[in-house]
Amino acid sequence: MNDTQYDKVKNPQQRQKLMAEVVMERRSLSAQELASIFDVSVMTVHRDLDELERQGIVRKFRGGVTAQPSGVFESNVSYRRKSMLNQKRAIAKQASKYIEPGMSIMLDDATTTAEMIPLLAGLSPLRVATNYLEGMRQLSQLDNVGLMALGGDYDPLHDSFMGGTCLECIESLRVDAVFVSTSALSGRYAFHQEDRIVAVKRKMLEVAEKRYLLMDNTKLGKVALYRLVELSEFDVVIVDSGIDEAALAELERNNITCEVAT
Repeated sequence: MNDTQYDKVKNPQQRQKLMAEVVMERRSLSAQELASIFDVSVMTVHRDLDELERQGIVRKFRGGVTAQPSGVFESNVSYRRKSMLNQKRAIAKQASKYIEPGMSIMLDDATTTAEMIPLLAGLSPLRVATNYLEGMRQLSQLDNVGLMALGGDYDPLHDSFMGGTCLECIESLRVDAVFVSTSALSGRYAFHQEDRIVAVKRKMLEVAEKRYLLMDNTKLGKVALYRLVELSEFDVVIVDSGIDEAALAELERNNITCEVAT
């Protein structure tokens, strides 16, 4: 949709959805720019942005809005689905080499691991467990791929299930391999900004024979509030070709098995 078509959108919910997409695409805009694009008043723009900020989709600053990730914004699945897409697909393709027909695997709610799902049909039969709702929908459409839904309390920000019930579902399983991603990696550790997400990922790692961490290069050299696990817990860390030499050398110094997806 181009700018001349946005001004035809009058439904507030639809306008807010499109407004979020514009901000994600252009990274930063003023309230006046958004008012011009959508042909509404600046006051209306601020009301829309207040609602989007409440949902954790955008961050407001004085006079405008930004898509520059913060801890909360980075958690939003709408943002993550659009971010570093080509890199995530390359990483997913590399990770899929560790899957063989007949295996049982587990995927977390990360959009990086979700890029593995379209590749699974060619590796069936499989049993796949996940707490990611959109992932469940996609998996249910694949022939010879059995879906194990990890239920619990639904979180719309992540489009996934969490909480005690989800942890119990995970604990009841044993899988051949688990594939997870997280928001930050630094030194010998992986990190995430939300403790409830950390709890789910740790439990997934506990029930898997093999463990794989999928990380795009924007997450390297960063820390978040909660330490997830030591990188030595993973059999392989898979990154994209955008990783710089210093980050790769640091992983090697820490004796981490790392593969670069091209």
